[in-house]
Amino acid sequence: MRAVDAPAGGPAAASLTDRIVDAVTTAIVERRLMPGTKLVEQQIADVFSVSRTVVRQALNRLSRDRLVTLEPARGAFVAMPSIDEARQVFEVRRLLEGGIVRRLARAVTDVQLAQLRAHLRDERHAVAREDVSGRTRLLADFHVVLARLLGNEVLAQLVADLLSRSQLIALMYQSGHSADHSQAEHVQIVHALEQRDGRAAARLMERHITSVERNLRLDPRTPDLASVLKPTGAKP
Repeated sequence: MRAVDAPAGGPAAASLTDRIVDAVTTAIVERRLMPGTKLVEQQIADVFSVSRTVVRQALNRLSRDRLVTLEPARGAFVAMPSIDEARQVFEVRRLLEGGIVRRLARAVTDVQLAQLRAHLRDERHAVAREDVSGRTRLLADFHVVLARLLGNEVLAQLVADLLSRSQLIALMYQSGHSADHSQAEHVQIVHALEQRDGRAAARLMERHITSVERNLRLDPRTPDLASVLKPTGAKP
């Protein structure tokens, strides 16, 4: 099949670029693409039957979103967030998402609460089935759904971008936060929203995000090289 090379800047090019951006982002969120993975332009072009020009446009967008790193003469790689960046992402999430649920508690409707309960059921079923990619996506989407219920798509996209970066951070620093734990914390947040208790919802959200962060290995200490390399069973 001949590669598609839509006119630069046209609607067709934007649509093709969006497909690639969405596919890479989803693969990161579902933890199918690991930090440091090389993204070979020609392979991506073959998968989507597009030209490398379109692929480069997508990679440039992903780079602006901090999900991909572009290295001269080496190519594109899934980003490897630093410890400082990881801490900053979680700090922003606490500030932003605490405010989201505080405001949502004042305006949430019964229909929206039913939507949240349905999402919680989907989470619970995915966790019970041990559907790793499904539960990972649903647990992340919960935060985006909350933002979207405020009717602000810019805010929802900002949260989605932060969640994608959070997934990279979790992969990079081996999060020990269990899916069961996250799902239970989501239930508590929705319960506070049902009570229209914005302060409780914000407190629970901030605690939830902090709990995820604390289970990351963000210890910057440099290990003692001699102890790391010493053969197992060797005498001191």
